[in-house]
Amino acid sequence: MANNKSALKRIKITERNRLENRYYKGTLRYLTKTFLNELEDKHSAKQTLNLIYSILDKGTKKHIWHKNKVARKKSQLALKLK
Repeated sequence: MANNKSALKRIKITERNRLENRYYKGTLRYLTKTFLNELEDKHSAKQTLNLIYSILDKGTKKHIWHKNKVARKKSQLALKLK
């Protein structure tokens, strides 16, 4: 267990960040699976792709993913839609 205030604070911050990262990464996995299943219907796939782009951009802003990884992921998904 932590011995001082700063260590306790770091434990709390780490847990908060872990939960936020888990939310973004889990949502991305779910939306990606949904997108791949909807590829036959272009309209719904495009709407899901917009949601994926939004989650990726927000995650980049919060330093959950590196910007190059997000760019690569967007490119791969756009190619699948095409």
